[in-house]
Amino acid sequence: MRQKRLKYVNIELLEKHGVITKVEPLDLPVDKTIYLEIGSGKGQFITSLAKDHPDDLFIAMEVNLYVIYRILEKKMEMKLDNLIILLADAKYLETYFSKSLIDHIYLNFSDPWPKTKHHKRRLTYPTFLKLYQKILKKGSLLQFRTDHKDLFIDSVEYIKDYFDIIEQTEDLAPSAYMTEYEVKKRPLGPIYQLIGEFKDVK
Repeated sequence: MRQKRLKYVNIELLEKHGVITKVEPLDLPVDKTIYLEIGSGKGQFITSLAKDHPDDLFIAMEVNLYVIYRILEKKMEMKLDNLIILLADAKYLETYFSKSLIDHIYLNFSDPWPKTKHHKRRLTYPTFLKLYQKILKKGSLLQFRTDHKDLFIDSVEYIKDYFDIIEQTEDLAPSAYMTEYEVKKRPLGPIYQLIGEFKDVK
């Protein structure tokens, strides 16, 4: 994702407004339904969900400092007390979240990393799927959405070994919950979606 450098945005500003920037365990309520979006972009998807479901807890995870600020803007404008923002890399998931805590993970339009030598960086690659299993509750869901056909085909193969695929759609209809990227790309071709349910893999 390309995002212009914002001269006034820095770690101190983000922390002042509650963005979590340190790699450390999070103290999260166990009596809440918790939704995690990994790679939240500018936050349209996750903030829309948080606004419509005030009793649930939503977590936006993004690695880009300036993109994170766009999520923060939406959070403040919409007064979303049920949204936590993490400036974080997914490889640290086990540090942030305790075992069997998360109810639902969203992966929306992740970087496809098309070169074979880079496939291990994909957020649907087995290395990451194993991390998701550690923080997800049994019976919880992983939802993956993309416009990249080759990534989708490969991801189906990755995911089926770790999750029971309960939905596989190759021309997803528009919905109330779409990222900025999805809105932009919809006129150009189909959107693919896969939903998998957690299964215990030894």
